[in-house]
Parts: sequence; structure tokens; C-alpha cells
Amino acid sequence: MLKVFHMKNILIVDDEKNIRSTLSICLETMGHRVTAVGGGDGALIALKQGRFDIVFLDLRLGSENGMDLLPHILTLSPGIAVIIITAYATFETAVEAIKLGARDYLPKPFSPSQIRHVIDKITSTLELENRVADLEDRLRETVPEISLESGAAQMSAAVDTLTKASASDAAVLIRGESGTGKGILARMLHIKSPRANRPFITISCPTLSEELLASGLFGHAKGSFTGATQDKEGMVERAEGGTLFLDEISEISPAIQAKLLRFLQEKSFERVGETRTRKADVRIVAATNRDLEQAVRQQKFREDLFFRINVIEVMVPPLRERQQDIIPLAKRFLAFFARDAKKTVPELSASSQEAILSYHWPGNVRELRNAMERAVILCPSIIIEPESLPERIRPGASSSVRIGGRHSLEEVEREHIVSVIASSASLDEASRILGVDASTLWRKRKKYEGT
Repeated sequence: MLKVFHMKNILIVDDEKNIRSTLSICLETMGHRVTAVGGGDGALIALKQGRFDIVFLDLRLGSENGMDLLPHILTLSPGIAVIIITAYATFETAVEAIKLGARDYLPKPFSPSQIRHVIDKITSTLELENRVADLEDRLRETVPEISLESGAAQMSAAVDTLTKASASDAAVLIRGESGTGKGILARMLHIKSPRANRPFITISCPTLSEELLASGLFGHAKGSFTGATQDKEGMVERAEGGTLFLDEISEISPAIQAKLLRFLQEKSFERVGETRTRKADVRIVAATNRDLEQAVRQQKFREDLFFRINVIEVMVPPLRERQQDIIPLAKRFLAFFARDAKKTVPELSASSQEAILSYHWPGNVRELRNAMERAVILCPSIIIEPESLPERIRPGASSSVRIGGRHSLEEVEREHIVSVIASSASLDEASRILGVDASTLWRKRKKYEGT
């Protein structure tokens, strides 16, 4: 396959005329546009006057230190790729340069082949970053929760950990309450990974019986169970080369836990009702709102599987602990739903903002999203007052549902389920209190959140 060439604008910053000349000739021969300067002042002028993709920066610029110039270059041109060049290469200076934001490090003297190699590597990296940014932009058009920006330290730490983990194939466990956006973060991890162009497959574990989950994960052979009228591949095979997201992994049965453990260890599996062993290259990302350590102690979750899926752990804070993010998120949702409905983007009145900030958001980001969608639909003007918010969010709101009142059974059920879930440590605990199985409660919660 022929490699597509992309001309780059390259800036050379070196106080040695011979280096500037030979490096310029080398890069121009490769087809790039080159500007060469002898010091820091010339570099800053060039960066202010033009756009550059790559900078070759010498560490010793006469009386100047190239390392001191590096932060100024990155400030003037965020995202520019800086390659440090020096005749005094040491491991320590290389590490320091990378920490400050340089992309690569090239010791003098260097050959044309070394120059070509570093340019090709940087170009590939820049093109991958552009593809990731494009994917994120397109995803934001359909999933408004997608955002890497947060004013909350705990949320920023979660995003940072996922960003660092994206380059590896290590299993990741995302933990947090229902509605905090664990699935969104899993998708962001996939988008930032080298697997971004391969499938991202989600399985919601609580919604499937043991038989259906085994078939859904690993596929089945014709006749393996009632209704299996033909061979069918599972999600593991469909996710080949990509990422498989197991939502609420705590709900899977011991038998499926054993099969999943084997797959994590060996990357091998068999379809239900089949003896042929198959292989798949799939990254596993799991999420849970339960205390898995407690489930391990209660022998409801395998300890060896817990350690396998928990190579990298990320805690997602509830929305009530991200106060500084609530209004920006609400505004993002309003803009998204207004655009979708072809309406003018409404504003939140001061009293509406106060109500939103005062509410405890037991349904987290999902509940906020639903509340803003409701407001866009019901608000008669471009200013959203508290009357357009769900009743429970309005100032001074209390439950309007009471036992013996003139309410439908569905209203009473909704109020009770929402209250129990909000006061429970996990969905499993809430299901025990309510006397229903976790999968039934999971479906009812999805139905009632945001209403």
C-alpha cells in the first residue's frame, strides 16, 4: 500500500548555520516547507507570523537554553510537535524535554534516514490525533455527555487516568453510581485508543438471563438451546480488534464469570453448544455501581476475576460532588436538545440555576440530561424558569405522592423506587429492599429516571 504524503510546515531553531542549512535541504528534499532561524527571538516571531506543524529545536542556542524556549513555543502553538536536537544528549535532558511537552529527541549528528523516520513517526501521531478529535466531535453531535472538561479534581483525575490507559490493552474497571457516565467514559477510552477504528460493543449484563448472556457474549451453535435455529457469533467475535464494554459486570452469574475469566487469561472461548475453541483479540472494559470487594467476600463474585478486570481502576464521582460541572453540563444539554428540536437555545434563569444546584441528583448526569431535554420540550420561552423543570427539582419541592392520595399505582411505584435507589449503596441493595430481582429494577430505573 502506498503511503500518502502530507507536506508539513517545519521550523528549525538552531544557532549553527551549517545545521540549519543541511537540515533545511534534507527536509525540503522530502517535500516539506521549511523556515530556519538562529535563536529564540526569531523563533517566536516566526511562530506569530505563520503556522507550523513541527519544530526542530536545538537545546543550546548560543547563550540561550532551548529548554526555556520550549514552553513559549507550546503556548504560542498548542499541539505543535517539538523535536529536540542536541549534540549533548543525555537521558536526563531527554526525560525533562518530554515532560515539558516535546514529542521526540534526536541526538547530533543525525542522518537523513533518521530525520525521515522521526518525521514519519510524528506525522502518523498527528494524523491519529486528528482522527481521534474528529471522532470526538462527531460523537458530541449525538452524545452530548461527551466532554473531557471538568472543574472537579476527581473527575479530571478519572479522565486523566483513562487517557493514559488508552494506549495499552490493560483491562479497565470503571466504578461509580448509576447515571454518572461510566459508559460514556468507556467509549472515550476506546476512541482515544489504537483500537478506535475497530468496533466498540456494549453488553448490559443485568438485562440478560444467564443463558442469553452466555450466548450474547460467546455466540452459540445451532440447536444448543430452544430457539437456537442457526449458528450465531457473539459480541466477543463482533468486537474483534476493538473494545467490549461490560456494563454492570457485578450482575453476571458464577458460570459466566468462569468463562469470562478464561477469556481474559487466554483470549480463547467456545460458543455455547460447540467444542471448537476460538480466539479473539478484544480489550475488556467493565463498569459497576456495586461494592465488588464486598461481593467477593460474600462469594458472589470471583476474586481472581476481580483482579483480572481491575488492572486499572477509575472512580467516577457522583454529580452532587461535581457542583462546578452541573451548570456547564446543563447548558450543553440545552444546546444539544435545542439544536435537535430546531429551536433557539434557551437560557436558564437565575432561580432555575439555583434550583439545579440545590438538587441532589440521585440519577446523576443521566437525570440532568433528561431534565434538560424535558425543559427544552416544555418551555414556552427562551428563558427556562423552574416551572419547566421536573417538580422534584423545583425550589421547596417535596414528594407530591402520598399513600392514600389520589395517585396512580405507577406514580406511587415510581416515587418509591426512585427514593429507595437514591438512599441505597447499590442497585443490588435496592433490589433486596424492594423485593425484586436486579434486572427488573434496572429496567424500571431506566424507565423512571428523568420523569
